[in-house]
Amino acid sequence: MSSYSLLAIIAIGVASNLDNAGVGIAYGVRKIHIPWYSNLTIAFISFLATLVSGLFGNLISTWMPPWIGQLIGTIVIIGVGVWVLVQPYVEKKPSPKTSSSNSFTRLLQNPEEADADSSKSLSLPESIVLGIALAMNALAGGFNAGITQLNVWYTSLSVGLFSFILLALCAGFGEKFAAEKLGHRATVVSGLLLIFIGFRQMF
Repeated sequence: MSSYSLLAIIAIGVASNLDNAGVGIAYGVRKIHIPWYSNLTIAFISFLATLVSGLFGNLISTWMPPWIGQLIGTIVIIGVGVWVLVQPYVEKKPSPKTSSSNSFTRLLQNPEEADADSSKSLSLPESIVLGIALAMNALAGGFNAGITQLNVWYTSLSVGLFSFILLALCAGFGEKFAAEKLGHRATVVSGLLLIFIGFRQMF
């Protein structure tokens, strides 16, 4: 594996999970406990989403010239990065009739809603709901890896590993320092990093 491929895999793993950092900080600030098994469930969902979308991207890449696959991967990951950046502004004032199609976006903006029973601890069923919401970025990262011929398994492991680490570390950080504002910045950094990865693939 080349050094660029390794860096790209790590970058996708980090970028796909910076929302986890924001959620972890938000949970820490609100003293919501994330048990290890709930965190592991979220990481597994991200791993699975990356793997499935990566294998799909790999399948598509066999039907087209490499440069077209590269172009599609670049467009997809830059598009998702832009979407991540603009979504908080689009969703600033959600109406009570907000459809279920953007309920996951709402959940990322207000992650405490995942603790539906207000128990101050994230149960296994609640972690599945949150894990699906957090896996949205992983889908784009996995597809990008597959269609640009990165190792899909390594990319999926990277996404799952960084999911577990960032959520755990940032929850502890948020609880200790009450750094609520940093949680919102994680979304911006995630979007910018995805856009950077996309542009880097063009050269």
